[in-house]
Amino acid sequence: MIRVALAAAVRELPRGAGLAYEPKFDGHRLVVRRTVEGVELQARSGRVVTSAFPDLAAAARQLPAGTTLDGEVVVWHAGRTDFALVQRRAAATAARAVVLARSLPASYAAFDVLELAGLDLRARPYERRRALLVDLLLPLGPPLQPVPMTTDPALAATWYETLPASGIEGLVIKRLEQAYPTGRRGWQKLRHTDTRDAAVIGYTGTVARPLALVLVLSGDGDGDPALDADPGGLPEAEFDAPLVSRPLAAGVRAEVAAVLAGAGGRGDPGGGTVTAIGVGEVAYRGVDPPLTVEVRCASGRHPPPEVLRVRPPW
Repeated sequence: MIRVALAAAVRELPRGAGLAYEPKFDGHRLVVRRTVEGVELQARSGRVVTSAFPDLAAAARQLPAGTTLDGEVVVWHAGRTDFALVQRRAAATAARAVVLARSLPASYAAFDVLELAGLDLRARPYERRRALLVDLLLPLGPPLQPVPMTTDPALAATWYETLPASGIEGLVIKRLEQAYPTGRRGWQKLRHTDTRDAAVIGYTGTVARPLALVLVLSGDGDGDPALDADPGGLPEAEFDAPLVSRPLAAGVRAEVAAVLAGAGGRGDPGGGTVTAIGVGEVAYRGVDPPLTVEVRCASGRHPPPEVLRVRPPW
């Protein structure tokens, strides 16, 4: 399993010598490994998801054996990336994935090369890895492409203001001399909204019609709370106390209901009670292991977080 680099959230654009800026694509993190035997696609969690993206696996066979890339899988639709379509691809069975690869082809936005032809590059400076990545992928063309990069903060600021129309959710900032920060928050990210992942430890309503989710938010807006939770589903100490989301929008409610139903309800009959803003104590049914959702938060706890979408388990 490849432990990928992470990014810490910042609230304004870092500036200074020796920084590189990349657009942050709104997709799923994906490690591409080209081995002597074939191709393996690994999610951030370590789960192998090769069967979900046969089009990317086929394209990756052009890479030299012993090559590992880090990046995001995205699906373009109507001139912008569409996260819902990426989720659709990720959730497909192997047979369905072959059909979707034709109707909803995936693209791979590569932002790092960790190994090239058997040579481990993670200790090399980002600037050198970036040059090798470009030299490797540009001759191949889509669907494997290096993300854009600039060292000009003015251009990065322009990207930040203009690219959201294309589905780009912000910027990732890296140091040119930096080695690959395996498993650490060694990069920085600037997003347009205060979105973060949250662990779902329960829900109100029923499995067929969940009304709101009981959430535990991570402290810095990065990471995967469901993966970081302990085996009993209890979050680490860095997380806040549970809170209740806003009422679920229809589309999100359908997503959550499908996940709950598909996992036999995922319910912990014990459940519990939690304080909902403006309502008071409400009963909820527990979820174990936790789901992960992306939420939009206000600067405080008023209003409650809005659930934007369900993160796939991988």
